[in-house]
Amino acid sequence: MSRSESSFIGILGGTFDPIHYGHLRIAEEVVETIGLREMRFVPAGRPRLRYTPIASPQHRTAMVHAAIQNNPRFVLDERETRRAGPSYSVESLREFKQEMAGNINLCFVMGADAFIKLAGWHNWRELFGLCHVIIAARPGHALATNHDILPQELREECAQRWVSSASSLECASSGLIFVAPTTLLDISATTIRARISAKRSVRYLLPDTVLDYIETNHLYSGEE
Repeated sequence: MSRSESSFIGILGGTFDPIHYGHLRIAEEVVETIGLREMRFVPAGRPRLRYTPIASPQHRTAMVHAAIQNNPRFVLDERETRRAGPSYSVESLREFKQEMAGNINLCFVMGADAFIKLAGWHNWRELFGLCHVIIAARPGHALATNHDILPQELREECAQRWVSSASSLECASSGLIFVAPTTLLDISATTIRARISAKRSVRYLLPDTVLDYIETNHLYSGEE
């Protein structure tokens, strides 16, 4: 199946404060592994379970645009930064499901650490009726073979949902879980912000287009 004919669209949310090569490499490899038609980057507006982002929604959206503009498989989606109130992934997924044609299936991408905390998310069980869950993990990550590391409530909900291959996702329109081995780069937005604040180099941690935007707008330097 060619990418243009694929029935799968990926959803990658995050604060992207700022977006960096770790985010981009995960997206690229998941697109390739599953054969996604596209990957949608969804910057969070006001995340409920994380810190309030340092950069404004407008700046974070602009940085995502700068990072992905030359990749035709990557698409910026601004719905959460335009929505009033806290950002809930389940609300965005409901909207995506309503907007997409009936033959399109959603793949919600998250890191292994985020997945382990899924039971604390708003209406988290509803996610499985809206999308497949793709867990980005290092090759050989314990979550691929040892589900006992999950909290009991989450482990019981997911017991019959695991699949071992990307092709198995075609067996259902939603509700399956696949651990995608990805090259997880040891880069964090927290470290990038700290280095910028300390006037240290962040070159090669994020795209030059994003670095240029940060420097032009004096982000994370204390001069905003």
